[in-house]
Amino acid sequence: MEVNKNLKINQNEFEAKKPSKRKLKSTGETKMETESHNGIEGKVRKQHPAKRFRMKSFSETKENMRKVSVPAHRYTPLKENWLKIFTPITEHLQLQVRFNLKTRTVEIKTCDDTKDIATLQKAADFVKAFIYGFDVDDALALLRLDDLFVESFEIKDVKTLKGDHQSRAIGRLAGKDGRTKFTIENATKTRIVLADSKIYILGNFQNIQLARRAICNLILGAPPSTVYGELKNISSKVSQRV
Repeated sequence: MEVNKNLKINQNEFEAKKPSKRKLKSTGETKMETESHNGIEGKVRKQHPAKRFRMKSFSETKENMRKVSVPAHRYTPLKENWLKIFTPITEHLQLQVRFNLKTRTVEIKTCDDTKDIATLQKAADFVKAFIYGFDVDDALALLRLDDLFVESFEIKDVKTLKGDHQSRAIGRLAGKDGRTKFTIENATKTRIVLADSKIYILGNFQNIQLARRAICNLILGAPPSTVYGELKNISSKVSQRV
């Protein structure tokens, strides 16, 4: 095999090039303001107007679509409150939403009018909160306020109870005519849903910890009067903090 000796090779073409480094502009800290929505306390972040977000190709992927499954016992409430759920998602968040009868899920998609893709997850959290059992007005706080989320746990995570013992624990959490639950909600500025042995709390991180501590004390057998005294101290500390 003959080799062409006159062939010239430029060695510069095979040298590895160093990746160019981009300088990141340092941004100042965003100011946070405390605001309450329907008795739920949270913070609102001041942001600059987001740039218009446009999808290159609209396909059903994880990046531009969320699915929320709906259990059978939430079909009727979803049907009755569909307009209240549909309006803020489509008009304020500029997203598309529908209920798929075959898969029994609420499907949320982005579209050409969507300005910020982060609103997709907010809309999914809003629908999930309603499916968990929160009122629509309470779940709307997830769209308005910035640092809210839903925490869930079961009674068996705190203490293993079965049969009548578990029923009595649920009764202690609710109280007569729901007074105990309302007292915890008003003192900690959260919202609580008791779904059989599961407990859902809507609020910011600090308030959720306060509400969970009171609920755990009731599950462990603490008398409601003791929990009420602790809640009074908690409510005074929360008011002084605000």
